Amino acid sequence: MNYLSIYQKNKETDLKGRYITLQNIEPVLGKHFSKNEIQVIGKSVKGKSIYAYQVGTGNFKILLWSQMHGNESTTTKALFDLFNFLDSDVEQVKNWKERFSFYFIPMLNPDGAEMYSRENANQIDLNRDFIHLSQPESQLLMNVFKDFKPDFCFNLHDQRTVFGAGQTKNPATVSFLAPSYNEEREINAVRLKAINLIAGINEELQQFISNQVGRFDDGFNRNCVGDTFQQLGVPTVLFEAGHFQNDYNREETRKFIFISLLSAFQLLYENDIVNNKIDDYLKIPQNNPCFFDIVYRNVKINYDNSNLITNFAKTI
Repeated sequence: MNYLSIYQKNKETDLKGRYITLQNIEPVLGKHFSKNEIQVIGKSVKGKSIYAYQVGTGNFKILLWSQMHGNESTTTKALFDLFNFLDSDVEQVKNWKERFSFYFIPMLNPDGAEMYSRENANQIDLNRDFIHLSQPESQLLMNVFKDFKPDFCFNLHDQRTVFGAGQTKNPATVSFLAPSYNEEREINAVRLKAINLIAGINEELQQFISNQVGRFDDGFNRNCVGDTFQQLGVPTVLFEAGHFQNDYNREETRKFIFISLLSAFQLLYENDIVNNKIDDYLKIPQNNPCFFDIVYRNVKINYDNSNLITNFAKTI
């Protein structure tokens, strides 16, 4: 597949920048009503609509959601680029629609998106609410999971600019995780499917962002949706959109998320995730917080009756 050509043809130009709200995506969703099933599946704390976009008739079901954290919009943009591609009549799309049934929730937390907040309107982090399921948005996602019965889940997020890809000093432009399903971080058949898929995606991404792919920490947290779904027996992949050099609006990163999604679907279509690729997965460098939000240089301080000039940095 010519990923770059496909991206250029299908990029959704009506969505750009970091501040993406329900008001931005509703007109764009309207362009897809004629070909696919788009419906309101629930309401946020403040009564905003939460939409689902469904396409495909295949037996293999894939559930994807983005903007669970309202200020993490890069993957939402990439999903709308993907929607344009799935509306096309190219042979690859036809094959995918026969093999797969896709269920997308392109903005799970519209209140947080409007406030540009990680949390929802009740100041709850939805990705820490999957034991109590106290919020309407997390309840909705769990109900979709139970009703749709996916064979694979994609949990789409942004990560902070401070993360680098291991010790490379390169930004972790895209990071992945096959979440743990228990405290011991063991690898069973379910988690292995997620690991193998990530290894395959990484192999493709190295052609575009060599040494800029990271691996997220796999500490188990039953409060998190990915750990929960993995524990419930459905392979789940965490996508984290990070920084690309001088790309503070994450328009370049958006492209690499799009490529990651297409690569994942093609690997699943070809059933090319059956081998044991644990070593390849573990070779992906772990995220390393090696960058800073603010750097102070040539700061004069008085220490122990001596005047010193120093530099220091901090994250916010």
